[in-house]
Amino acid sequence: MLRSIYSKFIIGYLLFGMIGFITVAIFSQKMTYDYLVRQNSEKLYDEAIYMAATYEDNNYFVTDIHEAASRDISMVANFINADIWVIDRGGRIISDSDGNHTGQVIEGYDPAAEQASYRIGNYYGMFPEEMLSVEAPINYQYAPIGYILIHYPMALVVSSTNEILNIVYITAIVIFLLSLIILLVFTVYVYRPLRRITVGAQEYAAGHLDYKIELPRHHDEVSYLGDTLNYMASELENMEKYQRDFIANVSHDFRSPLTSIKGYLEAILDGTIPQELHEKYINRVISETERLRKLTEGLISLGSMEISAMLKKTDFDINETIRGVCASNENSCRKKNIVFDLTFEDEVEMVNADYAKIQQVLYNLIDNAIKFSNVGSTIYISTSLRQRKVFVSVKDTGIGIPKDSLRKIWDRFYKTDLSRGKDKTGTGLGLSIVKEILQAHNETIDVVSTEGAGTEFTFTLTPAKG
Repeated sequence: MLRSIYSKFIIGYLLFGMIGFITVAIFSQKMTYDYLVRQNSEKLYDEAIYMAATYEDNNYFVTDIHEAASRDISMVANFINADIWVIDRGGRIISDSDGNHTGQVIEGYDPAAEQASYRIGNYYGMFPEEMLSVEAPINYQYAPIGYILIHYPMALVVSSTNEILNIVYITAIVIFLLSLIILLVFTVYVYRPLRRITVGAQEYAAGHLDYKIELPRHHDEVSYLGDTLNYMASELENMEKYQRDFIANVSHDFRSPLTSIKGYLEAILDGTIPQELHEKYINRVISETERLRKLTEGLISLGSMEISAMLKKTDFDINETIRGVCASNENSCRKKNIVFDLTFEDEVEMVNADYAKIQQVLYNLIDNAIKFSNVGSTIYISTSLRQRKVFVSVKDTGIGIPKDSLRKIWDRFYKTDLSRGKDKTGTGLGLSIVKEILQAHNETIDVVSTEGAGTEFTFTLTPAKG
């Protein structure tokens, strides 16, 4: 059976209170009892010493002690709630405060054996209950001639101990009750938010990613956890939407050329297309096949980057690489009468990166620039070193990108409405691949575009050391 953290906390809290109370009770009782015994024994011993000194100063003989003692021991005994005896060296009680033991001899009494400052018991069987007894010698000419004994009932010590313990117990109970505030704080600030988070997690596990965990804004770890889960759910929901769109775009971009290829070939086979037009439509089939090849290669490139993200970095001249890519696109430029304007801050600009992947970045950016440039226009490419980074810019004066599409151009298969009308062979993967490659290099790419005026892509590379 699943136990909630709240029930565990309550059980732990009650156990803590119970064990704490028992521990306090045991140790407090012993410590209080020992303290009161010591305190009372010291007080009684001081009183016994004082009384013995009084008799010594007046030079009483043993036979006269009874007359001296009888005048004050009763009063002192009543004042301190104790029995006071005056005994001689042989253990005979010369005088006592209540008169019940006068003349009796303490059987087995041995003054030499009374070494402790106090003793607890019935004092050689003289009392029916336990007494706290102290003894002080009465000296005459530096020799003991008798003793003052004070017997204090242990029942009074136990009674005082219980009174003090009652105060301790009440205080402990009050503290325990006040500590319920901790339980209240835990309930409000920890348990209830965690409960809502748990419910939210169960909803997310069931696939309800639109569920929102509502938590008070306490700005603590629990609130942060709730916000994190809400953000996670939102990102998962966006990812699901992205996957749906991704599959739809892949299906659309594959279906269109496949439909064209199938239609052209069937028309050729059934004679709908005359013999003299076969070459024209076979070229169209080849064009659609090339479109499928580019789409497949783009998907493979994206998949390989996501799976391995392995880069083979070397030092190479980015300016020379740009010249090579531009030379590879001469035929495409010649068809539209487009020229390149190359501006390099230095003749040689060495960078440290994966040569093949950066070459692919340049191919994709320059290919885009050619596709969307007007006939007879110029594509401007430049490199410069600023703030320990090499900046590479590819700028065209073509149709530009609408403002509301700028943030979406990095999405896979995304094509603006303008590009769909202009470019029939694009896969919508070029800029996604560019973004993936540069992110793998921990580099950045920015775009500035004005619709109808052109677009400029600028990305960074790390200069080669030395």
